[in-house]
Amino acid sequence: MSKSEKSAPLSAIVEAIRAKRDRKDRTLKDIAELEASLLADIENFDLDAAERRARREYLANSGAGMADPTLVFPEIAPARSAATSDSAKTATPDTPSVTPLPPDKPAGSGSLLDQLRQQAELRQRENNSALAERTSTNEGIDQALKHVFFYLHELVQQLNIVKPAIPRDFPLVEQTVLDRLTWQEGFADYRTQSQSAGALVELVTFSYRLKGGGALHVERDGPSVERFRTTLFDFGLAFNCKEFKNERSYVERADFQIASDISVSARWRADFTKGLILLETRNLERLGSALYTLRPQAIDQALLEDFGRLVIGQSNRFRELAKR
Repeated sequence: MSKSEKSAPLSAIVEAIRAKRDRKDRTLKDIAELEASLLADIENFDLDAAERRARREYLANSGAGMADPTLVFPEIAPARSAATSDSAKTATPDTPSVTPLPPDKPAGSGSLLDQLRQQAELRQRENNSALAERTSTNEGIDQALKHVFFYLHELVQQLNIVKPAIPRDFPLVEQTVLDRLTWQEGFADYRTQSQSAGALVELVTFSYRLKGGGALHVERDGPSVERFRTTLFDFGLAFNCKEFKNERSYVERADFQIASDISVSARWRADFTKGLILLETRNLERLGSALYTLRPQAIDQALLEDFGRLVIGQSNRFRELAKR
């Protein structure tokens, strides 16, 4: 076989391989171009425009009295854009909350929808402003209660070591007084809202126990026995009661032995609705309960210092500062 006859099949094979490679390259190029085209279409796709177009086509074909494909209901308070209608652009913050609707405008002119859109935008701005103000107030309460907790936590740690005498008398009845009291132990804690509600501090608790000398003895007769027992429960005082009954099992008198031991509490509670802090105390200055209403702005270092003086029975201006 001649050399030319041998090279003919070889050339055919080479051409076939080249043609296959060229087709593969073209296929890859076509795929790359198609992929680039699809990505560009996705990037430029306007979902809002497609939705409006679909709505127009549906209304045009539904035969429900909305045959005009250009009738599209606008969104309430739409986002500002270049496509905003001229009437929407004229809305200003000074627009009144309720705009009278002119009766002489034609029903199909769109002025009614324009005015409603303006009112809706104004209402949204008012709601956003109210929300921002409420959020600011709540954060102010949160910061004030954190300040309260940090101060009381430090205060109670020092008092638990010092255990000072508390120069305050707590009259109970008649000449019976709980006095010569000494600090025993205190505790400070706080509670926050759930994470979904904002995790703001909503309550700070401060409690401690004072102990005096010996027990007190008080006698009561007849109906006053139960009244006195209820009073001791209300004050949170520990006691023992020995009753003396007649032959018909009615209590004629009772001997109360009252421990010279007083539990004191102060609860600083957030009122987010009113933007205030409520201080609920028990046995703080006297036996019984008291309530103070404070503005968050009034809670500063000076007020907390005077509250500390109040706790240990020193002269203070807490009531005056709490009214600011």
